Amino acid sequence: MANLPTVLVTGASGRTGQIVYKKLKEGSDKFVAKGLVRSAQGKEKIGGEADVFIGDITDADSINPAFQGIDSLVILTSAVPKMKPGFDPTKGGRPEFIFEDGQYPEQVDWIGQKNQIDAAKVAGVKHIVVVGSMGGTNPDHPLNKLGNGNILVWKRKAEQYLADSGTPYTIIRAGGLLDKEGGVRELLVGKDDELLQTDTKTVPRADVAEVCIQALLFEEAKNKAFDLGSKPEGTSTPTKDFKALFSQVTSRF
Repeated sequence: MANLPTVLVTGASGRTGQIVYKKLKEGSDKFVAKGLVRSAQGKEKIGGEADVFIGDITDADSINPAFQGIDSLVILTSAVPKMKPGFDPTKGGRPEFIFEDGQYPEQVDWIGQKNQIDAAKVAGVKHIVVVGSMGGTNPDHPLNKLGNGNILVWKRKAEQYLADSGTPYTIIRAGGLLDKEGGVRELLVGKDDELLQTDTKTVPRADVAEVCIQALLFEEAKNKAFDLGSKPEGTSTPTKDFKALFSQVTSRF
């Protein structure tokens, strides 16, 4: 028991983060789980256990307690745009999106991730897994226009900081996230947003979460970056051999 690695997942009350936290808890023969959330509400949402810490990633001091004694880190924090109030779908047009003060991508996805990487280094963490997004090779990607936040630009800056940090890392740039069943699709790895030109550019959140967990278990996942998509359910054999999946990846960034 004492030799099990302690894994902290941040953004643990988010839609993908809570799946990772649950999987870590279910894998108690392999991991000791910890979670970091932003609010008491987020803590309650995922069960309110003592292994869930509350802190603000944009405030480095507030997250230090969560990082004490951890071996691995899974970063699932992300700025989340909110729809601007007053949008009337009956009038046509498109809703406008805004970020709340202090919660812009520059603060959350760049400074917030940098704070986590720095805290992990101090804690002597041996592996950092981060979930990003496809589309980062294109500065004009529509996601960057949401709330004028340049979210993919800041995410990529944090990924570069991680790749340069000296700590072993895995960067997972997920395609469009689906709220569908995990474990029933063939997963595809790619690079440089090539999957965005195909019809296999989406992936269930549950599969992204599983890839995070599996990355912690295989040396083949370390110091690699890849895009992640999937084939539609029922069209091919679901991925079970994650060592082979990670072995296909050759890119470091």
